Amino acid sequence: MKIWQGAAGLCINNRNEILMVLQGKPHEIKTWSIPSGQKNGDETFQECCEREVFEETGYRVEVLDEIYCKKREYGEWMAEVRYFHTKLIGGNRKIQDPDQLIYDIAWKSADEIRNIVLTYPEDRDFLMESLQKRR
Repeated sequence: MKIWQGAAGLCINNRNEILMVLQGKPHEIKTWSIPSGQKNGDETFQECCEREVFEETGYRVEVLDEIYCKKREYGEWMAEVRYFHTKLIGGNRKIQDPDQLIYDIAWKSADEIRNIVLTYPEDRDFLMESLQKRR
């Protein structure tokens, strides 16, 4: 079985909104997700998370802790994505994704997250719970 590894960064601002990106291939319907992507070479999962958030949003974050690890099988592939709680430490909103799959960057509230189309619908409960914990 082939293995794909990546990381995702959950960043919540002081207005209790989550940093999200609108993404998709040119021919696909665009959907919302927290910034995430594939781990490169000897990069740690934490380094991957910080790099992916920067590439997709222009914001610099610091990984605080690992939240959980999601594993899914897709045919001959096993995907392992580690989710991290992050803290915003700098940068400016700017799409600079080398894959050119990001179309928008936004801070989303709980009300918005309830109703948007997510890239990974199974993350909705986790995102909502994360916002509840911050209140």
